[in-house]
Amino acid sequence: MDFTFKTYRQLHSTFLEKGYRYVTVDQFTADMYNEKIVVLRHDVDRIPASSYQTALIEHELGIAGTYYFRIVKESFHIPIIKGIAALGHEIGYHYEDLALSNGDTEKAIKTFEQHLRMFENLYQVTTAVMHGSPLSKHDNRLMWQKYSYKSFGITKEPYFDIDFTRLLYLTDTGRVWTGKTGNVRDREMKSAKEPLSSKYNFTTTFDVMNAIKRNEIANCIMLNFHPERWTDNTFNWYKIYLIQKIKNPVKKMLQIRARRMLND
Repeated sequence: MDFTFKTYRQLHSTFLEKGYRYVTVDQFTADMYNEKIVVLRHDVDRIPASSYQTALIEHELGIAGTYYFRIVKESFHIPIIKGIAALGHEIGYHYEDLALSNGDTEKAIKTFEQHLRMFENLYQVTTAVMHGSPLSKHDNRLMWQKYSYKSFGITKEPYFDIDFTRLLYLTDTGRVWTGKTGNVRDREMKSAKEPLSSKYNFTTTFDVMNAIKRNEIANCIMLNFHPERWTDNTFNWYKIYLIQKIKNPVKKMLQIRARRMLND
């Protein structure tokens, strides 16, 4: 079965067997685009206990990644944040301040700073990434049209500071790997060039693993996981599966609406 912790471990083991090196978002540098690199990222949208499970698996495999926590109660769990950091992983801020502020940019920048301070006693955050906020009409990244995240000590925001024409971005958003189903905003920013992901079409985790084994995948890759979608519990697995089946068409409609608003 896909989206189990067993499959999760197999995916990372397959990359390691093929000689890929893992780095956090903070560790990634511009001279790594031509190397066999996996930039390991996790968006902790909810159920932080699942993130601790993936963090343990990665620790056992000798790899580390970045865990982006939202500030809302479904995500911001202090003991788990401390526990994941203690395993050697990077902690980052999964910001959604513009959506929470209903598009008020001045309010959003104030809450962004306040929320960063909430991490100070837990971890020195140096990277942040937007939360897609699919139910909101506001794209959280647009607050940076007026302000600079670097003025807050944030050195990287992946959607702005990584070249996705040179790095393959794979995300399990929507519980698939194509990034086209049930994905409102968790995608590369528009640029003059097509992102590298446009050349690949994976549906399952097993599709990704087969491509790795056949050397039919890019060298430089960012893997973005939502750990709440992964479980070994059969009841929870089917529950997540059914919920996602319902959510994906709704998110698809929201995606179409967001594109229309962008074009207007």
